[in-house]
Amino acid sequence: MFTGIIEGVGRLAAREPRGGDVRFTFATGSLPWLGERGEDVRLGESIAVNGVCLTVVAFDAGSFQADASTETLVLTTLGTLAEGAALNLERAMRPSDRLGGHLVSGHVDGIGRVLAVHDDARAQRWRFAAPAPLLKYVAKKGSICVDGVSLTVNAVDGEGFEVALIPHTVAHTRFAETAVGDAVNLEIDLVARYVERLLGARAAVDAVGGEGAQA
Repeated sequence: MFTGIIEGVGRLAAREPRGGDVRFTFATGSLPWLGERGEDVRLGESIAVNGVCLTVVAFDAGSFQADASTETLVLTTLGTLAEGAALNLERAMRPSDRLGGHLVSGHVDGIGRVLAVHDDARAQRWRFAAPAPLLKYVAKKGSICVDGVSLTVNAVDGEGFEVALIPHTVAHTRFAETAVGDAVNLEIDLVARYVERLLGARAAVDAVGGEGAQA
């Protein structure tokens, strides 16, 4: 699990096709790594890369490698990112960590796109297009994860949603290099996902009960 609070901005250093999928090498950039928070880095740990949960299969003083399946390449932006692209990085949360954002699984639900960016005093308002099946889970003042960043929804309509980014968020994430038209990874709030599941199960039970009463 993750919090959506980005710990550092890295870079896509290399991609190596392997039997249909890809092994990526990521430069850790400003992510606290070996010698800082990184003393406990180990093979098999999870790191969110632009919101995608990946498993460390190798690492050194300034980079780590991770494999991405064909499904991950198709359903996220990792399959199309160019070498050198900036990346939001977050290591998996520990039980003792503060939950500064919201609970993020690192399982991307879909790909959105930047529609517009406007200055709003010192902040910026960003508008994103999102797939119609995901928008039903997006609520005003609710949470959404965009490229691994936990954000609060300011507005939502039939085409997309809007958020406000403070200067610190822009400066310390890949949003500083994200432009209108760029694709982004989206993960809906886990609470919304479970609420829908519970309501669907309840509706099914009610339907069965109704049929029994009619019989």
